[in-house]
Formats: sequence, C-alpha cells, structure tokens
Amino acid sequence: MAAIADIWGGQAHDAPVGCAVALYIGLQGVDWRRGESVYLEHLLDADMQQNNGNWQWVAGVGTDAAPYFRIFNPTLQAKKFDPDGTYVRRWVPELAHLPNKLIHEPWRSPDSPVDYPLPILDHAEARARTLARYRSV
Repeated sequence: MAAIADIWGGQAHDAPVGCAVALYIGLQGVDWRRGESVYLEHLLDADMQQNNGNWQWVAGVGTDAAPYFRIFNPTLQAKKFDPDGTYVRRWVPELAHLPNKLIHEPWRSPDSPVDYPLPILDHAEARARTLARYRSV
C-alpha cells in the first residue's frame, strides 16, 4: 500500500516501485505493458526508455532480463529495507500506531484498522503458480 500511495504521489524510490512491479507481473501475471503505461502516466520523473527497460527486466523479457525465478516478496523487502516502518508510516498514516514488528503485516495486528484490506494474495502460493506458468513456456 505504501508503494502504491508513493507512486500515486508522483515520485517513488526504485525499491518500492520494484516491489510493486514484481507484485503486478510476477505474482498476479499482469502484462508488463499495462503497468508500464500507468507508471508513465503518474510518475513525474517517468522516462520512456528507463521505465520500459525496467518493466521488461522484471518481466524477464528484456535484453538484460532478470532470472525468471526472481520474484520479490514485498513484505520481506519492506522488513529488510524499512525495518522501523518509516516509509509505511509516511504513506499509510492509518498504520502509524502499529509497532515496528507488525507495521509490514498489519493484518496480523489486533490493532489494525477495521477497514484495512487483507493481503490480496498469499505470496508463496502466487510465486509457485508463477514459476509453474514460466516452466510451461
């Protein structure tokens, strides 16, 4: 949620953008061109060549493509690079009151806002489906 709010804000660091891209492409199977067009429309610093190349890299279809099995886990990336939840607290203020150990998994907290959405997928299951889809090609 924080990465999406940051992106809609017009600028975002490449780490959360990469996690969002991995969620769309690697875990949900969205065509990279759909996501790329949204990013070009909303990011103030969008650059056609850079944006296009990055989406292709994550999708594994570019000239310097990532290994097909590299599918970022947004929760683990957030815990690793935002251990105190500073980034999440900035972009998702309704979670600011949560302790650091639950800031990246608010659905596990009894203090999570009642209307806060549950995860849209189980990362392990989605990763397994994606890898199976890749192996079938």
